[in-house]
Amino acid sequence: MKHIMVIIFFTVLLSACTWVKLSPEGEKARVLEEREVGSCKKLGNTTVSLKATIAGIERSAEKVKKELEVLARNHARDLNGDTVVPLTEIENGQQTFSVYRCINP
Repeated sequence: MKHIMVIIFFTVLLSACTWVKLSPEGEKARVLEEREVGSCKKLGNTTVSLKATIAGIERSAEKVKKELEVLARNHARDLNGDTVVPLTEIENGQQTFSVYRCINP
């Protein structure tokens, strides 16, 4: 029983950690809503994913959402974008974002 409790403790502890770091390029990108990018140029889409469960335990939905946004912001620079907009809902730790250039479109 003690062994199981230790595993659960470390699993919960690890699920609270943030694994995804914002790159210097990603810092220049932002997350907006579709209604906010009317004057921007759409450059394409990016699909990002991560582990939504650790050892069978669901991670915090808010933490998964934030980390997916960080990944999308990091990838936006690959398309010379400065803005990402969620295109799909989160499903199994995966989400697709539209990438836009809003500054000097």
